Amino acid sequence: MPSAPQIKIPATYMRGGTSKGVFFCLSDLPEKAQAPGPARDNMLLRVIGSPDPYQKQTDGMGGATSSTSKTVILSKSTQPDHDVDYLFGQVSIDKPFVDWSGNCGNLTAAVGAFAINSGYVPSDRIPENGTAIVRIWQANIRKTIIANVPITNGEVQETGDFELDGVTFPAAEVRVEFMDPADGEGAMFPTGNLVDKLNVPGVGTLQATMINAGIPTVFINAEAIGYKGTELQDDINSDPKALAMFETIRAHGALKMGLIQNIEEAASRQHTPKVAFVAPPTGYTASSGKQIAAGDIDVLVRALSMGKLHHAMMGTAAVAIAIAAAIPGTLVNLAAGGGDRTSVTFGHPSGTLQVGAEAKEVDGQWTATKAIMSRSARILMEGWVRTPDET
Repeated sequence: MPSAPQIKIPATYMRGGTSKGVFFCLSDLPEKAQAPGPARDNMLLRVIGSPDPYQKQTDGMGGATSSTSKTVILSKSTQPDHDVDYLFGQVSIDKPFVDWSGNCGNLTAAVGAFAINSGYVPSDRIPENGTAIVRIWQANIRKTIIANVPITNGEVQETGDFELDGVTFPAAEVRVEFMDPADGEGAMFPTGNLVDKLNVPGVGTLQATMINAGIPTVFINAEAIGYKGTELQDDINSDPKALAMFETIRAHGALKMGLIQNIEEAASRQHTPKVAFVAPPTGYTASSGKQIAAGDIDVLVRALSMGKLHHAMMGTAAVAIAIAAAIPGTLVNLAAGGGDRTSVTFGHPSGTLQVGAEAKEVDGQWTATKAIMSRSARILMEGWVRTPDET
């Protein structure tokens, strides 16, 4: 019995920071997938190659890691004084769902370039040579992000000498500004405390800083769970008991932060919150073999994404790290030596990253005004993605 042919959908495969994903213009999607719902989710799952019980995503565009199982949908902005609406979908590798609960900070670096190339930014705002300012509305968390995209001869410049740990080749630097980066509409510290006691069955009572900035994140001390903060991916990801422990911590953190109503909901909200562990600076060897000296960094941070230790650092988690480091008394700030700071350089499995942050206390409540980091981005492939019509 003959089957229906595959459909062709215009798409661009892009790297942004230490992630890569499939980018779409909303208007190019099949009609049923232009609105949120099962049709859109099913289409994106099939494009990426999920759910895959083998966890390889061989039959799709995904790379079988949290950093490479990503999708982006862009459209002309619905918000005043913005150029483009940016919707991010984190595709589960082995389960049939797309998580829309948060942003991807790394891919944000590619959104600016995609917006320019797709005509979302007026031509009179693109210099012949210089920097184009792209105002992005992050639709998942309803926040403004500003991408400073380098332009050469009227076109997006992708090549350059900016090096980013976790990315093999240098490229052009894209400066990304996360405005008012507290995630969601609630307090930046949803419990009202800079440090809480988090009761985790089977683990114990842990000190935890739970923050909504960049992306909801639960920070704990490395030594409290038997780690040093210098661990690389295999040290965690090859240990099923460790992964189960981190998922339990994440689930109970989500409950305490008010992100879920019961523990069972955590399984369908894998993208947020993140869980990370911190430690004071010490020297270590990064995954590339690069030597990181204690004097090169302020603090060590390791973070998990979609159930696995991230090979570098998620962009949104980097925002959470920077904001938490800027607020005296958080676990991140204390691990970095305490005191006031407007930027932090942290060590991650692939190397180091510096992020600037501004936070202030108003009437006893901490607010974040801005976080700034440099990333890079480039087009890997463009044309059409083909997929069976799963809509």
